[in-house]
Amino acid sequence: MTARYETDAHVMGNYGERPLTMVRGEGVYLYDAEGRAYLDFTAGIAVCALGHAHPVVTQAIADQAKTLIHCSNLYQNPWQNRLAARLAELSGLGKAFFCNSGAEANEAAIKLARRFAWQNGEPDRTELVSLPGGFHGRTFGALSITGKSKYHEGFHPLVPGCATPPAWDAVLEAITERTAACFVEVVQGEGGVHPVPVEVLQAIQARCRETGALLVVDEVQTGVGRTGTFFAFEQAGLEPDIVTMAKGLAGGVPIGAVLASDRVAEAFTPGSHGSTFGGNPLATATALAVVGVVSDANFLAHVREAGAYLRQRLEGIGTEVSGLGLMYGITVPDAKAFVAAAAEAGVLVTAVGETRVRFVPPLVVDRVHIDEMADRLAGVAARV
Repeated sequence: MTARYETDAHVMGNYGERPLTMVRGEGVYLYDAEGRAYLDFTAGIAVCALGHAHPVVTQAIADQAKTLIHCSNLYQNPWQNRLAARLAELSGLGKAFFCNSGAEANEAAIKLARRFAWQNGEPDRTELVSLPGGFHGRTFGALSITGKSKYHEGFHPLVPGCATPPAWDAVLEAITERTAACFVEVVQGEGGVHPVPVEVLQAIQARCRETGALLVVDEVQTGVGRTGTFFAFEQAGLEPDIVTMAKGLAGGVPIGAVLASDRVAEAFTPGSHGSTFGGNPLATATALAVVGVVSDANFLAHVREAGAYLRQRLEGIGTEVSGLGLMYGITVPDAKAFVAAAAEAGVLVTAVGETRVRFVPPLVVDRVHIDEMADRLAGVAARV
């Protein structure tokens, strides 16, 4: 019996076949149980913003683990308070709620939007609108606003009052005076790594303002510098009422966040929502360290420069290259086969659809790594 089956024999099969066993990481590389190195262009699905075993991350974890890991939200937590203040400064939104994942963050945002309407004397303003091709998580509320039917199979009935129109132009008609919030992504990661046109996003924002609906920007995958600015909404000229975050925020330590304007945040009164582990000292201290690195102007300039070079090199690997910053997708004949062949070539990427492959390397990736990736993948698409 191999090490893989020794570990996954009692693990539920919802993740399917996992042929590789990873035991170590360093920088932009992962190492399997046999010691083979792989260029990691998945970054734990856009989570390991600073790569693997980055000294800033490991030091923050070690220092905090020796100080205080968890104390619950019954008490003041200075690390949580500092992180909330820094994210407020970066986003322009006044308050933060912390949880443990992107799905939890979007679930909290759904509750916040509906409660805000209720608290403001509009109990019938309960509807939620989202974009076709979007993905917001797998908990029930987040699943219900995810516009991909394959994720819904076997889970009906979904949460009532959720609408995902079939086309972007139909979204505007769906937003009415009964809409609590509209959820958007600036770049649809699970939807194939396709940026939503800025004019579409701005039209949705205008419609939200016209009807009184809240605009929620899901930055779970795009936030924390992934697109070359700390938040992707900065590049679209948006002023959201709520922003959700997770993935890269603590560089691999589980954390999620909901940022909201002071006006909207007032809807979360004591006891209205909570999370036992949310905002714990270990996660928030680590997130503070990661944010300190990523929010630096020079670091973000590096992401934009590396992203432009990544796009250039991807042109020779697949077609229909699209994305932003260090978040790109390409079209290939068979995404699943391409991912398997790429792993054989020593490069880790993920499929997002039958013909789309996603590249989301750690933000510390450089031209040497990108060239190595492109050289290893040369001809892979043609072979599969």
